[in-house]
Amino acid sequence: MKLHYIDGHIQTILLAEYPDKLLLLDGCCRSDVAMLKLFITQNLQRPFSDLALIVVTHMHPDHAGAANKLRKITGCKIATANVSGQWYSGLEGRLMHLTDILLAKWVAKRMKKPHLNFWYSSQLNADYKLNDGENLPGFTEWVALATQGHTDRDLSLHHLPSNKVYVADLIVKVKNKYIPPFPIFYPNRYRASLHKIITLKPQSIILAHGGEVCLTEHDYQHLLQLAPTIPKTHWRAVKGRLKSPRSLISNKR
Repeated sequence: MKLHYIDGHIQTILLAEYPDKLLLLDGCCRSDVAMLKLFITQNLQRPFSDLALIVVTHMHPDHAGAANKLRKITGCKIATANVSGQWYSGLEGRLMHLTDILLAKWVAKRMKKPHLNFWYSSQLNADYKLNDGENLPGFTEWVALATQGHTDRDLSLHHLPSNKVYVADLIVKVKNKYIPPFPIFYPNRYRASLHKIITLKPQSIILAHGGEVCLTEHDYQHLLQLAPTIPKTHWRAVKGRLKSPRSLISNKR
């Protein structure tokens, strides 16, 4: 197995190459489809249809945005966490979907990336639903780990032979510092997920935003200290701003 690290629109894309098939460790941005096709067909000199499985670790635009389109083009299968329902459900879910797309656009702008289309369906019907500790279909050296907290269905992917773990957005690297992601809907689950990774004692972890890194015990303890004890969500952030007259005044200056 060879693991390719590809610069996506706003995140690192991880593509595991095997002699007879390819595994995409997350669902990318919609805007990554053309670049991913070019990498597989030109750099790897393989047919695009060799893409056999995409694991969608959660439903945010840079992790699920290309999944439906890639399945339609290549015929690949999609695997997600075994959680019932859709993450973006109901009116509130649709509003959150739009907010997350706008947030992704803002991130791209801050990274000085080109203005590309982030739009993707808020609904995803997986071919496989994975339980905690279950091997990936057709890729048995990879194990799915339930690492919820950021959302209700986050997955990390543990490569057993190398003892490396792709943790998606469980941890974010900003200015060479490791911090919890935003949002965190389930703070207790988030802390439990951090402890799960710590207990594994991985050789290294791979971040969607920060690449492959080796965290020290001090790094993990710092993350646990930063981890919120109450949910940090879009709506709570807005309410906090509205309740603070100072923030409103400062914004007008």
